[in-house]
Amino acid sequence: MSATRPDVIRLILDDHESFRARFAELDTLRDDATAAAAVWGPLAAELEVHATAEEEFFYPQLLDRVDGMVDETEDAVSDHDEIRHGIRRAAAAEPGSDEWWAGISDARAANDEHLAEEERDDLAPFLEKTSLEVRERVGEQFAAFKREHAHGAGLDYSDTGSDEYLAEHT
Repeated sequence: MSATRPDVIRLILDDHESFRARFAELDTLRDDATAAAAVWGPLAAELEVHATAEEEFFYPQLLDRVDGMVDETEDAVSDHDEIRHGIRRAAAAEPGSDEWWAGISDARAANDEHLAEEERDDLAPFLEKTSLEVRERVGEQFAAFKREHAHGAGLDYSDTGSDEYLAEHT
């Protein structure tokens, strides 16, 4: 990765590391709803920003540049929607309540599965099949989107729908 142009692979992996750390932090805050909510709110927003940025910039490039990625992309978009379901479930509940924690648990389970699959099945072939120049161009778009939508600004957390997404991008 060059000093001034971020590689989209690195940006995605950095987000993944941050997500794992913040979910682990939530595990230590089960008895402090205020502190847990202070971690969860920004994490929920960042999960949405990340998912939407991937859908806008990474997955279209994956479909265009790596053969045979339709099933993986469909699975990734479906995973993003499952994460969104958990976020919305938590948002509809009182912070600290069992239902709130259940929503967070749903989001975490979907996210954990998604990160493992994405790192193995999506990022690896993209890294293999694309040039650094392409990865940096997509990285710039990804980073700009994240800045523009910091804290979830302008995003609605609604499902993308894998069928609709693939109809638009294939």
